Amino acid sequence: MMILQVKGVSKRFGGLQALSNVTVDVPPGQILGLIGPNGAGKTTLFNVINGVYKPEEGEVIFKGKNVVGKKPYRLAHMGLSRTHQIVRPLKDLTVRENVMVGACFGSQNLSLGKAARIADEVLEFVRLRERANQLAGSLNVGQKKRLEMARSLAARPNLLLLDEVLAGLNPTEIAQMVEIVKEIRTRNTTIIMIEHVMHAVMKVSDQMLVLDFGKPIAYGTPSEIANNPKVIEAYLGDSSLADQFNAELAAKSAATAE
Repeated sequence: MMILQVKGVSKRFGGLQALSNVTVDVPPGQILGLIGPNGAGKTTLFNVINGVYKPEEGEVIFKGKNVVGKKPYRLAHMGLSRTHQIVRPLKDLTVRENVMVGACFGSQNLSLGKAARIADEVLEFVRLRERANQLAGSLNVGQKKRLEMARSLAARPNLLLLDEVLAGLNPTEIAQMVEIVKEIRTRNTTIIMIEHVMHAVMKVSDQMLVLDFGKPIAYGTPSEIANNPKVIEAYLGDSSLADQFNAELAAKSAATAE
C-alpha cells in the first residue's frame, strides 16, 4: 500500500491556479524529489498534503485514509511531519526544548520526561547534541536548519516533508545534510523533498516529480528527469544539469568498476 496518494489535487487563490490536477503515488520507504521553478506550486502542494490548505478538487490519501480537511496537528498525530523553508525556532527556548516540543505533539504524544530523552537522541543524530543547552536563537543558519529537521524527526513521523533544507548552506553543510537525509530513509521514514540544489536532490531521490505553473510536467528517476526536454526547457534552461548528472553517473560507474 502507498503511504501517500495525491489524486487530482487542484488549489486556487482567487484567480490564481496554484495547483492543477496533481497526482502522485509515494511508496513507503522512498524519497521523492519535488522540483520546479520558483512559484511552481511546490510549497503549496506541501501545504495541501499536511492540512494547511484544503484543495478545491482532489484527495490526499495518507496511510489509506482521505485526510483532506484534517488539521496539521491531527496529521502530526497520524505520523506526518514537515520542515519549513523559512525556519522559525522558538528562539527563547533551548535547542533541546525546541525538539521536545516536536516529541510532545507528534505521533506518540510523549510526556516531558520521554520527550527529553527523544530530543537528546535526535540531536545526536543531526549532529547538534553539543548545542542542546544553547538558546535556539543563537544558532547559525545551518544549525537552525538541522534544528528544524530535529524537531520534525522528534515527532516520530512515517512521512517527512522537507522544504528546502539545503537552502543557504555552504557545500560542506550541504554534504552533511544529504548524509542525514540518507540516514533518515534507513529508519523506514518516507521523505518528500523540495529542493533547488539539484545535484543533491538527484543524489538522494528514488523518483522525482516536476511542477511548472502548478502542473505536473514530468515524473521519473533522477536520470530520466535530468534528460527530459520539458524539464530542461521549463526549469533548467539548458542541458548543463543533464551533462553534470550523466558525468556523475559515469564517475560512479568507473569507481565501481575499479
